[in-house]
Amino acid sequence: MNRDAVTSQDVARLAGVSQSAVSRVFTPGASVSSAMRERVMSAAETLGYRPNALARSLITGQSRMIGLVLAYLENQYYPVALEKLSRALQLKGYHVVVFFASNASDNIDPVLEEILDYQIDGLILASTSLSNGLAERCHEAGIPVVLFNRRQNNLSLSHITSDNYAGGKRLAEFLIQGNHQRIAHIAGWAGAATQIDREAGFVAGLTEAGLTLFARESGDYDFETTREATRRLFPPGVPLDTLPDAVFVANDHMAFAVLETLRHELSIAVPEQVSVVAYDDVPLASWPSYNLTTLRQPTNRMVSATVDVLLGSINKPIHEPQHIEIEGPLIVRGSARLPPVSS
Repeated sequence: MNRDAVTSQDVARLAGVSQSAVSRVFTPGASVSSAMRERVMSAAETLGYRPNALARSLITGQSRMIGLVLAYLENQYYPVALEKLSRALQLKGYHVVVFFASNASDNIDPVLEEILDYQIDGLILASTSLSNGLAERCHEAGIPVVLFNRRQNNLSLSHITSDNYAGGKRLAEFLIQGNHQRIAHIAGWAGAATQIDREAGFVAGLTEAGLTLFARESGDYDFETTREATRRLFPPGVPLDTLPDAVFVANDHMAFAVLETLRHELSIAVPEQVSVVAYDDVPLASWPSYNLTTLRQPTNRMVSATVDVLLGSINKPIHEPQHIEIEGPLIVRGSARLPPVSS
């Protein structure tokens, strides 16, 4: 039989079941007995049948596609998150369509039109610096939206993040326990809620210990911009005892730029002369070349919560927005001076 001509009716006839039973077998999450599934799958394999996903979407009104909006993949955290989100959604019978939206422009119309053209069932916004208007307009268009690794002030939108405030405070406490006194911060993009919360927690931790930020620069989540910020913090020829003895960098991607600049351009030893800590714990952070002490984002739990909230919104249109912040652990490696061991 011509494979292209095989229909669900042919499968049902060979398996000795109804066409609706075949449909249930090929519908993710549908209730069907193991015996029924085995009969239908055996018949489908014999005939070379594969369900037409596009045709099914016309019948059900669901595309089984989830949109994921990113701005860029240079930050190593996002490829990891993209893989985990894709795998988790595939297990639920959904597929991810990735959209890229430039941070350089406030014109969200092109990406919005593309998202609407695909008739996706739900949307995950995973870039920290995209316009809030994109999330709100998709929400207004009836597309369930979840913000991943970001939040905004519109409480009608669900968001899933790590507990950035608690993480920033934990990093401050760690540096203080290591007897650092001149503690600086290299910030990310000023408009990102993740940056705002991490810095607020970090400053609160310093304040509780009677300290203030010794210096502050911005790296805007960009590698080269962060290298320039590092040069400003550590100008050549200035005595080290008048410069920062520790730096909290807003994410790992920027911290790698700090480490490269300190060690290989400015010949400053890490952690002997300056400690460096960051936030995310991407795979490169554990590489011996970086050996970065960092606050780990609990990505697996964030992904699980994101999928649950999004699918809950798809299945129940009247769904209370969820605002979930998950605390992650501090991963201590070799880029920062350790607190003294108490006797």
